[in-house]
Amino acid sequence: MSEEKTQEQTDPRSFEERVFARFDAIDARLVALEERADERLRETKPIWEQALKEIADMREEMRAGFHNIERQIGVLSRDIVRLRADQDGYDERLARLESK
Repeated sequence: MSEEKTQEQTDPRSFEERVFARFDAIDARLVALEERADERLRETKPIWEQALKEIADMREEMRAGFHNIERQIGVLSRDIVRLRADQDGYDERLARLESK
């Protein structure tokens, strides 16, 4: 049976020519696929560049925001220390007044 199928081939090319033709077809499809992938990368490149720029800008804004928060925490810490020092002074004065 397999001999009959072999003989049924209508392609006049030799086996080697048919195999190489298939390889050429596969190669052409791969080249086309690569070209489409490259084109798609070129299309999305501006999107990625914009996203990276926005991330960098956001990072700078966050740094500035963190710097402001650090300063505010420093001011708050100094105010709390002063308040506690004042409170200790008031406690001492109250204790002296109560002892009299």
